[in-house]
Amino acid sequence: MKNFKLYILTALSVVLLASCSSVRVVSDYDKQADFNTYRSYAFYKTGIDKAQISDLDKKRILRAIEAELGSRGFVKSDNPDVLISIFTKERERVDVYNNNFGWGYGAFYNPWVWGPGWGWGWNNNNVSTRTEGSLYIDVIDANKKELVWQGRGVGTLSNTKDIEKKEARIKEFVSQILQEYPPTTAVAVN
Repeated sequence: MKNFKLYILTALSVVLLASCSSVRVVSDYDKQADFNTYRSYAFYKTGIDKAQISDLDKKRILRAIEAELGSRGFVKSDNPDVLISIFTKERERVDVYNNNFGWGYGAFYNPWVWGPGWGWGWNNNNVSTRTEGSLYIDVIDANKKELVWQGRGVGTLSNTKDIEKKEARIKEFVSQILQEYPPTTAVAVN
């Protein structure tokens, strides 16, 4: 019985950890934009300054964006094709797990426990809180000053003192969001 309980708890832990580590990504874009003409970028300071996160995390996000775009051949420029902006949202998420496990014959017969009640098992309620964050990356046509692409990544943020883990998580968010850019289904406009 102890091995079975341990197995169930281990399986639940693996599922919960796996679900917490993923980043859910969605993106949207202007079908009229010609993404083939966008090769250079600059950061849109006005938009980035409004992001409600620490300046250190802003720097981490911008460095991750630079690395990701640079690896794809995009160049940073004083006369850019597009402007890159970011903003963030976060919310506290409360999860309640009701771990009712086991069975019994009710009040009339129970071979494992004296008196009325339940059979074997446990009845635990667990409450956990976590911060779920959204990182938005906006791509703005520099000439038209219009939003042409937006990507959003939603996932769990850990409040860790380990700076390397924090940077790795930010890189993961940025990388997964920018996998959607440029959109592959976009049709070039002549």
